[in-house]
Amino acid sequence: MLNMKNSIISAFILMLSVQVFAQTSYTPKDDGSKVHFVIKNFGVNTGGDFTGLSGTIKFDPNNLSAADFDVSVDAGTIDTDIESRDRDMKKTEYFDVKNYPKISFKSTKVTATNKAGYLYMFGNITIKGVTKEVKFPFKATAKDGGYLFEGNFKLNRRDFGVGGSSMSLSDEVTVTLSVLANNLNGN
Repeated sequence: MLNMKNSIISAFILMLSVQVFAQTSYTPKDDGSKVHFVIKNFGVNTGGDFTGLSGTIKFDPNNLSAADFDVSVDAGTIDTDIESRDRDMKKTEYFDVKNYPKISFKSTKVTATNKAGYLYMFGNITIKGVTKEVKFPFKATAKDGGYLFEGNFKLNRRDFGVGGSSMSLSDEVTVTLSVLANNLNGN
């Protein structure tokens, strides 16, 4: 009798934890999102976008220690509004999309900040098989049954083997994220 009671209690706790997990798990969507980058080329800002968002986001603003962002974009979707440049950017010298089809990000920690409405993200970005730590402030706004996550950070493209030494192309790239993530259950 005691074992049956323990089994029922365990099953109830398991069902409750699954429901709590489902309530805080989101999937990023291309529709309503933008993954944008800007770099100086010959002293002029130029940029582009990536699509093909995938992954899972676990987020509850009341439990930041449990937050987990594990997302990627399809490197082959690069769009700079110049088709010939897009083809070049997919080649080995730049993103090498044949061998490295995804650009991925995995959070390591999310913390509160002193600035109202902002949180702080710590994580690792992987481009062309090279992983580097990034950290940046971001906003999480409840929207359409999910969240809109917005932030930006800077990278050195050469740290990831994207392009070589260049007199005209800056090493610093600014990445701006506006990622809409919906509840996995569609709620």
